[in-house]
Amino acid sequence: MSDGATVRVAAVQIAPDLETPTGTVGRVLAAIAEAAEKGAGLVVFPETFVPWYPYFSFVHPPVMTGGEHVRLYQNAVTVPGPVTDAVAAAARRHGIVVALGVNERDHGTLYNAQLIFDSTGDLVLKRRKITPTFHERMIWGQGDGSGLKVVDTAVGRVGALACWEHYNPLARYALMAQHEEIHVAQFPGSLVGPIFADQIEVTIRHHALESGCFVVNATGWLTEDQIARISPDEKLRKGLTGGCMTAIVSPEGKHVVPPLTQGEGILIADLDMGLIVKRKRMMDSVGHYARPELLSLNLDDRATSVMRTVASQDGQSFRQFEPGSQTDEADDANRLAG
Repeated sequence: MSDGATVRVAAVQIAPDLETPTGTVGRVLAAIAEAAEKGAGLVVFPETFVPWYPYFSFVHPPVMTGGEHVRLYQNAVTVPGPVTDAVAAAARRHGIVVALGVNERDHGTLYNAQLIFDSTGDLVLKRRKITPTFHERMIWGQGDGSGLKVVDTAVGRVGALACWEHYNPLARYALMAQHEEIHVAQFPGSLVGPIFADQIEVTIRHHALESGCFVVNATGWLTEDQIARISPDEKLRKGLTGGCMTAIVSPEGKHVVPPLTQGEGILIADLDMGLIVKRKRMMDSVGHYARPELLSLNLDDRATSVMRTVASQDGQSFRQFEPGSQTDEADDANRLAG
């Protein structure tokens, strides 16, 4: 991306359809069209927006969430699949980069996934949240280092993290070291209360300053009727309010436009990409301000697998269930030798 370029971006804060996944996807497609109509080259949606964030797991004990958990499985997104096909087509038709949070179903496990579609409609990044937070660990599996990537898109180099992954400084540094220009942040919104919105703001503004990049953050919104549907207990419902901080932040740590903390809407902002160099001229965390001979990061970016097959010359196969195990490798050598 040229230093003198200007990129228009959009951050979406809308409510999901808690009843039908097709309803939420319809809202996503409508928001993509609206953002594109307003000239945006990038549009960002909240964390696991499709079909919906598992709010039920925050306010109900695990023993009471089986039915809703199964319903989430039934409505989750397969990648690739009909949902990704529809979003890819919309990105291609409108010539816009799309960052979408989904509940991804991979056979018997759900994952908190972040998908980035380039303006061509190509899915250029699918990553999974590396460590679900607290109640989320009953819902999602863990991702791996293969998703800690920055990708080239029509709007520049884009990286992404979900929610409290931003509290993992090494995960953030992995993206910083790949020179991200626009960071996509996604939080659920309508959760925990006003303190969560304050924490989100501190977190994304700090990352913008430390990485010298723009941050586009989207949080979700729940209506009063949706909150009542999730929990009939008035005390528990208080935990499903506030926590919204849809915002666009510059490399100087400033809001490019006022953040959206209540209601539905789409933030639109023009990013002056020249601000990245102006910030990094003073402080480049992975360049002239780094001390790699003292402090550096080791990242295992291999995709994990529960099984790998090693074929012998006679066509027999040996299966290893713990990739990289020295014991397994020695056993394989002995088998092949015998």
